[in-house]
Amino acid sequence: MAFDHYGRKIHYLRISLTDHCNLRCVYCMPEDIVFRPNAELMQDDEILLFARLFASLGFDKIRLTGGEPTIRAHVVDLVRGIVQTPGIRTVTMTTNGLLLAKLARPLAEAGLKRVNISMDTLDAEKFRRLTRWGSLENVWEGIYAAEAAGLTPIKINAVVAADYNREDVANLARLTLEHPWQVRFIELMPFSGPTAFQTGQMVTAAEIQAGVESILGPLEPVNGGELDGEARLYRLPGALGDVGFIASVSQPFCVACTRARLTADGRLRLCLLREKEVDLLTPLRSGASLEDLRRLILDGIWEKPWGHALADGVIPLNRAMSEIGG
Repeated sequence: MAFDHYGRKIHYLRISLTDHCNLRCVYCMPEDIVFRPNAELMQDDEILLFARLFASLGFDKIRLTGGEPTIRAHVVDLVRGIVQTPGIRTVTMTTNGLLLAKLARPLAEAGLKRVNISMDTLDAEKFRRLTRWGSLENVWEGIYAAEAAGLTPIKINAVVAADYNREDVANLARLTLEHPWQVRFIELMPFSGPTAFQTGQMVTAAEIQAGVESILGPLEPVNGGELDGEARLYRLPGALGDVGFIASVSQPFCVACTRARLTADGRLRLCLLREKEVDLLTPLRSGASLEDLRRLILDGIWEKPWGHALADGVIPLNRAMSEIGG
């Protein structure tokens, strides 16, 4: 088992399959970003080896992220290999949805359980402005394909930026009236890259909730107001789905954190909003034994920080969000 020195059992691994992406969202990366060469990223056999290693240490839940994970070559085969790893209970994915129309069913058949799909607005023009390259129609096709393939419950992630989509939150929340989906609003977090944009455009979860309620009426707490993973859930009266708020900046949930992240270039990142990482890929390629790698992982997890220090002005600047995977 992997424990940190605060006594938290860390059993949930987010694996970034690539730092590459087929969108250029304004809050995530510059349009002219240069991605890492493929040779610097984990190869298929290395990802599967790390999945086995982490599973042997008690990790039982894996979320695949990017960049955009669906553009990774052989992504269906990778999912199948990870699902078949002894000890892994659940494999899920966070995606922008653009390629799900053709990949949802193969991914489900490979054993993927569920998808979180990013959709920050229902306005096609705003969507293009936010993503620079994206087509909202393709995302909708992906959502319905995922639902038809059984990758449920569908979770829709919306990052809220003050001057871009703040006025769209009620329309997004309204989706839960007719669909058994979870629409989750996420506070904008500061990282390397468009940091000034991120800090200047942040809207708190409380402000987002107030915006939803001002149009749709009071939200009813779900689960007694307890966190469901990262989100605090609510429901509109008579709704089929839930509305969630992820307040990573204003109300951090570090006490309940059970997560670690493996970046696309093979670094164990101990906290999303902290810079400390442990290089695993270099030792692997240099001939380290499996026991050596296990010890690196366990020692790294032990040093996992309590949480971020955004309130003290400490912003992680060594990676952009697309290099971590969220």
